[in-house]
Amino acid sequence: MDKILEALIGSSHPLHVKRAIVKKVVEAAEKAVNEDQCQALYQLTARLILLGEDSFQRQVGYQVLEAYARFHRAEFEQFFSRDFILSLLQNGYGHVDRKDLIIIDYIHSCLRLLISCPSVLEIFSILRVEVLRIVCERPEPQLCARLGTMLSDFMQCIPKDKSGVLFCQQLVRTIGYFHCSASQENELREYVSQVTKVSTLLQNIWKAEPPTLLPSLQEVFAIISSTDPSFEPSIALASLVQHIPLQMITVLIRSLTTDQNVKDASMTRALCRMIDWLSWPLAQHVETWVIALLKGLAAVKKFTILIDVTLLKIELVFNRLWYPIVRQGALTVLSHMLLSFQHSPEAFHLVVPHIVHLVQSLKGDGLPNSKAFLVQFTELILCMMYQFSGFPDLYESILEAIKRAAYAPRNFFEASRPPWFTPGTQQDCSEYLRFLLDRLDEEEKTIRAFKLEKTNSNPGADGSCSDTNGVVQDVPGMDCPSAEPPAEKGDKEKTLIERMFGGKLSTSIRCMECNSISQKLEPFTDLLLAFRPLAKTQQPEVSCSPSAPENEHSSGSSGRTSWSDKPIIPVQAAEPVGGNNGSTASVSSALQKQLVTNYNTFEPEKQDGGLHPSVPDLINYFLEPEILDEDNKYYCEKCASLQSAVKTMNVVDDPEYLILTLLRFSYDAKSHVRRKILDNVAIPHYLQLPIHRTAKSTASSVSGSSSSSLLKVDSPESEENLAKKLKPSGKQIEEEEVEDEVEEMAMGAQSVTYVLSSVVMHSGMSSESGHYYSYGRNVTSSHSCLPPSLCCQAGEIQDSTCHLNSNGTVSSSSATASSTCSSVAKQDPDVGQPARDWFLFNDSRVTFTSFQSVQNVTSSFPKDTAYVLFYKKQDLRKGVNGSTVNGVKVNAEPLLQKELMDAITKDNKLYLQEQELNERTRALQAASTSCSFRPNGFDDNDPPGSCGPTGGGGGGGGFNTVSRLVF
Repeated sequence: MDKILEALIGSSHPLHVKRAIVKKVVEAAEKAVNEDQCQALYQLTARLILLGEDSFQRQVGYQVLEAYARFHRAEFEQFFSRDFILSLLQNGYGHVDRKDLIIIDYIHSCLRLLISCPSVLEIFSILRVEVLRIVCERPEPQLCARLGTMLSDFMQCIPKDKSGVLFCQQLVRTIGYFHCSASQENELREYVSQVTKVSTLLQNIWKAEPPTLLPSLQEVFAIISSTDPSFEPSIALASLVQHIPLQMITVLIRSLTTDQNVKDASMTRALCRMIDWLSWPLAQHVETWVIALLKGLAAVKKFTILIDVTLLKIELVFNRLWYPIVRQGALTVLSHMLLSFQHSPEAFHLVVPHIVHLVQSLKGDGLPNSKAFLVQFTELILCMMYQFSGFPDLYESILEAIKRAAYAPRNFFEASRPPWFTPGTQQDCSEYLRFLLDRLDEEEKTIRAFKLEKTNSNPGADGSCSDTNGVVQDVPGMDCPSAEPPAEKGDKEKTLIERMFGGKLSTSIRCMECNSISQKLEPFTDLLLAFRPLAKTQQPEVSCSPSAPENEHSSGSSGRTSWSDKPIIPVQAAEPVGGNNGSTASVSSALQKQLVTNYNTFEPEKQDGGLHPSVPDLINYFLEPEILDEDNKYYCEKCASLQSAVKTMNVVDDPEYLILTLLRFSYDAKSHVRRKILDNVAIPHYLQLPIHRTAKSTASSVSGSSSSSLLKVDSPESEENLAKKLKPSGKQIEEEEVEDEVEEMAMGAQSVTYVLSSVVMHSGMSSESGHYYSYGRNVTSSHSCLPPSLCCQAGEIQDSTCHLNSNGTVSSSSATASSTCSSVAKQDPDVGQPARDWFLFNDSRVTFTSFQSVQNVTSSFPKDTAYVLFYKKQDLRKGVNGSTVNGVKVNAEPLLQKELMDAITKDNKLYLQEQELNERTRALQAASTSCSFRPNGFDDNDPPGSCGPTGGGGGGGGFNTVSRLVF
């Protein structure tokens, strides 16, 4: 067979003929072949694979080798012997050098065929020695990658124990010698792929043998801290960073920054080379390690290193922003370096000349992430220009490049002013909001209809349409009526206002006499929340908006008012009403029991030593069942008479933004005057709203309701009792169905979490005069609070948060009165100050504030009360998202002359050096307590050099905390 195959390879037969003959040779492997023939075939396949002139010969060699090794394994073991492998790895094969890639590939393939043979154990022991020798010779990336692939498949070939530690260290050093001279994209991709294979091998070894990790990291630091001018380590070492556990940051950085054996020159080189790693395209967490080291050095007051490295490398870090694949990590490091370098504008002014070109590139590159990145970058630059003001000649072109489109509020208001608003008089912001949303909604519908009319080709040319019988109906300007009732809108069919603010409210009225139910489904964009009457003897009042006339209440948004002469009776306080002649119970005992149990009211939240309602109290009052009795009886069509009834409301579709309007302006029917309700309302940061999504209620509501159009501002005639408009379904409901319906209503509620985003305040004593201002929250802030369920998991202080109780209502709970977002932010070790994620908008003045200020404003200023609240639906799976730039200063700095600025900068640097010298003196005196970068030299305590709460950088604790500075 070997002679036939050898003759075939050298013949001039067509390729298909050669393939056919090779197939016959492979099939003949099953037949009995003597030992000499097998050895000859194995020798021939080795020559074809290792010395083959083309890919066809190597392919033939592998096919024949695999076939005969499977059926003649003993002969193959004898051929692929210890001496043969040593010869290949040490001497090569023929003219093939021992470092040729084909040698490693051939051994890799033979190991797959030999894996089940006993002799493979001896082969593994030989390879453990040889791979260590190969790595010590510093192979090229291609050979090292092939070796890594083989060792990843056969971990038995990796050296063990001390040899394993040495192998990892030498492999790390080998990566340090990887240099790429390629300029083509495909070559660069291949180089990155090769480095990734080697780093993956190290990751596998570290996982299998954890004791090898720390010596490997020691070798990494020894390489990057080398001061040898003839050796520059490759940035390919960055590929190892993503495989180092992040929980080791504190221990390792603590050892590095407090080890007296590490000289400043070595630490400077190491930090500079770590910053160079930001250029590696696939490395993760490089910025985390760089910032950790910067903070560690600042904590031990090694400011000279930080200043030198910042000035040396900040332009290189800035240049990394041009490359999208490494842009985000580079911005993180750049932000930390700039915000920490506060004793002088020197570092910032080094990158100032390059800002405009980068901004212009980001605006025009068309990448999807560039816009979001530009926002972050712009915030950083504005912060730095604010920090180092007084250089208009340098900043003028930057301000021109990063300016954003702005709209004057007055122009916007003039375009959107309701026609009945009189200039110069007090108007209702809630009414204006409803009009604005309604107008935007109608304009979008008009635009859609216009576009549909232009593209619709179904109607006839004359604009007429036909009915179901084919009769043409000429209705100019009108759409053709649909033969079927409109279906529920999908998200794509909804307008922007419907998607953002639109919800649905289900109103059910149950007759106490016949138990028939009438349901109505109506859309809403805001909920009008009335205040609960203080006592039954209280004179009835009508809650309304500031500009609403007497007995007028807009029903375009749902709210509760007291229209009868008697206040509304809470369900749990209502007495059972007997039926006619006692034959039939008006409300079954089960129904009455369920209603009382499922709709409890709650004691108002105590605040400032008094009793004050909370937003959950108002929502509970809005959603709790209402008894329609006496003068407010419900007309039941089935009974054909006025009957007592129970009215319930449920939110069945949750909006993206929940708008709550507090009806603070009431009309006193006895004295015929308007007054403002000045009650202080506790405002929770998070709110959990019960949403009743039940198929039964949805189906009955859609089929038996007459829903009004969304955002409709109704006329005064629509202010009748809502119950008198609702009609019963006409279907007899048995007592069992009643109980099932109530149980479904209670158990079908789902909790949807909302987070407070803004509050509109009204300052004044009446509806005829006053002033509006608002609080707004930065929704991209990184210091947002988590809901209690997540806070408990994270170990944070709970915020004042509303919960969905087991009875289907809303309540609020608070760990402490001061457990606000600000209090949580105060404990942030990286910030050291309250989170500035709330803003106060008061005419042209915009200032930072806190959530605690939002909660306490009415306590401090009784006539300033919350009027309209905006809550945004929160996706808890995303957790706390987004990021902000820390360290923003509120007050501008005074302008200084250049000579004085230079003198201050010089004095700042000298003072930092003095602090560093004092710190080193103290460290030498306490040398016995210092820890070194050794495997067994770690300390369990958290010294000042750690990256924990005492770490430097960012908004506090960096090398910007210099008390002697003039500014």
